Amino acid sequence: MHDWLSGHQFFHVPVLRWAYAALVALGGFLLTHGFLRALSTRMRKLAERTGNTALTIMASVLKLTSATLLFVLFVLIGLYVLQPSPSVTRWLDSLVFLVVGLQVGLWASHAIRAWTASSLSRTDAGAGNPVVMAMLSWFARTMVWALLLLAVLDNVGVNVTAFVASLGIGGVAVALGLQNVLKDLFASLAIGLDKPFEIGEFIHFGDFLGTIVHVGIKTTRIRSLSGEEISISNSMLLDQTIRNYSRMQTRRIVFGFGLPIDTPREKVQQVIDAVREVVSAAQNTRLDRAHFQRFGPSSLDFEVVHIVQSPDYNVYMDIQQGINLALMERLEALDLAFAVPVRTLRADSAVGVRLPADEGSAA
Repeated sequence: MHDWLSGHQFFHVPVLRWAYAALVALGGFLLTHGFLRALSTRMRKLAERTGNTALTIMASVLKLTSATLLFVLFVLIGLYVLQPSPSVTRWLDSLVFLVVGLQVGLWASHAIRAWTASSLSRTDAGAGNPVVMAMLSWFARTMVWALLLLAVLDNVGVNVTAFVASLGIGGVAVALGLQNVLKDLFASLAIGLDKPFEIGEFIHFGDFLGTIVHVGIKTTRIRSLSGEEISISNSMLLDQTIRNYSRMQTRRIVFGFGLPIDTPREKVQQVIDAVREVVSAAQNTRLDRAHFQRFGPSSLDFEVVHIVQSPDYNVYMDIQQGINLALMERLEALDLAFAVPVRTLRADSAVGVRLPADEGSAA
């Protein structure tokens, strides 16, 4: 049997050597694939016991090893057993480098994604910013595949220096054509670093109010109060004044009212005292000041300022409603009413003035 295998040839290669090549390819694939799966399972169990994030990422990376690339790799390794010619060997070397590079690129890309997801899932102070983490993840994965491409081209004999120089010239042209996209990209980075707002916060810009639902590389999406989703480019958003209501700690409230212009002086002082008592008695708010402000055209105008100790708008409205009702009650007890706009017209009779007759009437 051995003599037959050694004496017969296939493509000018003894059949016995083909058998050795097949054994190396199949055996190497099965052993390596089984080892990687067992190692991944072992690392995953160890990570579950210890809570080590790095082990979890490594286990998931090994688990996603491409069986197709692994099989192709060992087929190429098996072909070395056939002792090919130097030219074929060079091609095998390039193909092996390509397959290994693709697998390493897949491992690195998945590791970056897993690390990003792990960082974003943290709830402590070390949690990553979604915008910055997304951009760093995209940049890192792009760099991995770019370096892989350059390494493969260099391995097959391409002048990488000239290639990179040509890419630089082309990159300038592309950058000029995509300047709006790049502007939004850097605006997204500014949002991630400066953090004028974050996902879930309520903001006001221009004529719009809403809650941030997504911050992307080019656009930010906002859920408005009326329910629709507003998409705006990051650069346009940063060009406007943004009011972030989610970061309010207190609300400074200013309101006014008026009394009739003929209100007695002693009752004016009683009203000021009543306002201060009413606001001071309200919960979750602090009186700042209450004054008889000015003489209006038809009223005595008062101005009151108080600080609501909550950023919640509904809490503020409940407090203000209670103050208004209590103030109405105190004014009724003082036999006073709020001023209403009054316009007084005075007509003086004109002596010796003759009104013109209607057109068409007798003179």
